[in-house]
Amino acid sequence: MELNVFQQWVKDYYKERGWSDLNIFTRIGFLAEETGEVARAIRAIEIGRDRPDEVVSSYEENKQELVEELGDVLGNIIVIANKYDIPLEEVFNVHQEKLHKRYKG
Repeated sequence: MELNVFQQWVKDYYKERGWSDLNIFTRIGFLAEETGEVARAIRAIEIGRDRPDEVVSSYEENKQELVEELGDVLGNIIVIANKYDIPLEEVFNVHQEKLHKRYKG
């Protein structure tokens, strides 16, 4: 899916569900929570969880979990960008420029 199309889809979907009505501080909390879930998914892939109350999953299952969690993080980032009318394409470009200037490459 094209980036701008996805950003608009997130905007519409979250609005339809009422999720866009949450204040920005709540949204930041959700982003922090989802970031922790990304860390948990990576841990499962890299070193395992070693918990008797969890089923050991295959690499592919763990990878799929990571993909889903990265999507949740991206969704929260998009909601924040949308709140301030910032296209993700601009975020990508500014980030790239910043790194090129910083590291001269």
